[in-house]
Amino acid sequence: MITNLAHVIGVDIGTTSTKAVVFDVEGKVKGHHTSGYPLHTPSLEWPNRDPEEIFAATLAAIRGAVRSAGAITAETIKSVGFSAAMHSIIAVDGDGRPLTASITWADTRAAACADRILREMNGPEVYLRTGTPIHPMSPLVKLLWLRMEQPEIFRSAVRFVGIKEYVFFRLFGRWLVDFSIASATGLFNLQRLDWDDGALAIAGVTPEHLSLPVPPTHHLQGLDPSVAADLGLPPGIPFVIGANDGVLSNLGVDAVRPGEVAITIGTSGAMRAVVDRPRTDPAGRTFCYLLTEKHWVVGGPVNNGGITFRWVRDELAAAETETAKRLGIDAYDVLTRIAERVPPGSLGLIFHPYLTGERAPWWNASMRASFFGLAACHHKEHMIRAVLEGVIYSLFSILPAVEGLIGTTRTMKATGGFARSGLWRQMMADVFDREVVVPESFESSCLGAGILALYALGDVDSIEVVSTMVGATHRHLPIPENVAVYAQLMPIYLSIAAKLTEEYARIAEFQRGVRGIRAI
Repeated sequence: MITNLAHVIGVDIGTTSTKAVVFDVEGKVKGHHTSGYPLHTPSLEWPNRDPEEIFAATLAAIRGAVRSAGAITAETIKSVGFSAAMHSIIAVDGDGRPLTASITWADTRAAACADRILREMNGPEVYLRTGTPIHPMSPLVKLLWLRMEQPEIFRSAVRFVGIKEYVFFRLFGRWLVDFSIASATGLFNLQRLDWDDGALAIAGVTPEHLSLPVPPTHHLQGLDPSVAADLGLPPGIPFVIGANDGVLSNLGVDAVRPGEVAITIGTSGAMRAVVDRPRTDPAGRTFCYLLTEKHWVVGGPVNNGGITFRWVRDELAAAETETAKRLGIDAYDVLTRIAERVPPGSLGLIFHPYLTGERAPWWNASMRASFFGLAACHHKEHMIRAVLEGVIYSLFSILPAVEGLIGTTRTMKATGGFARSGLWRQMMADVFDREVVVPESFESSCLGAGILALYALGDVDSIEVVSTMVGATHRHLPIPENVAVYAQLMPIYLSIAAKLTEEYARIAEFQRGVRGIRAI
């Protein structure tokens, strides 16, 4: 077993940054570092990343975390575990050089291909086998789009990989994909734990075009000694391939038992619960991804989490942001304080936060954001609070589908940048009418990656050791008066989203024809 002097590093390759955290065996943070990179957005539907920038940021994050850990010695770092955002895809040549950007989950150019797969290519059956909803986020759908719209690149590519696969190839020279990332591609059969023949036929690829699937506990050694030294790591340290960021966030917040649901709000957001076998939704509303061969995660993602609050900061609150800057205060803290002055429900102002389309439970890339109920009594502070509430509403809309798979939920375990806000935490408890628990550590995917690394190498007997590592928590119980307000507004929110399908499609088609529209 691990000693009291041992440490593990959890690395999370995210949408806009890579984070690395050094944990001790009690789950306490000893060092951390974040290295960011831009989303390149040449159009509304096309937010992507540079693989080389991400690889460099991953090294910088590990190096920075080790340096910030200060007094610990390299020899006490026993392993490095990895988490990564799902659904990315990069076309590479025979030497592993990228032929495309890293196409992200938020890229919606393949919307028409998703519709075609659903209508003409047995899409619902493919979903039931693979657990990934048929949506432009899915690498399955992206591959069909590449084959149809960029045939020269498609034919030139020797392999199609995700961003974590690219990082591991650069470090170890092997193309490997963990079962967890693979289970989020739409190309992976959940029962056989191998590539799905029917999905591959739709995409127009063979297993040789993809990486070799391996368990999340698979680890590699043999990092170049000069690279290890530069990163501050001991020679021969094992790198555990790990899993995707969503399932590891569940692990990192200790939401692995029946009735426990994890909610994450970062750039995007998600609701997830752990089950003991693959489960899919007959209506296709939820995903099913692998954590370990004995643990599966079901749930649904939303496109618009923290990205929505950023939009408010940049587009509605320039004066407040400038004031915060001059006072040395975080702009988001100022906006949250403003929102606190507004009563729950924002005097009947409802915001649908579909700035980048929406995934669960609607799976409609054409959905667009809107305020509903705006009246002369509303001011900027009501709009700010309505936006924050809208993000929570969007997550609540997934709950019926999740409970249809797992039964009644009791506790929400929440993490992500939003969890720093007491207002948002209480808002979640009131909208869901359930207790909300927030672990002390906000970096749940990094902690999950670290714990999985310890489990992979036999240093702990069970992933449930997380219950001893998550630390102190914030706890929020629902306030009955607020619950009553939100219970009146949620049916209106859901009804509007369901009724505007045709209008969403028409406005999205109009926007696609307008030159100069850019993503936020």
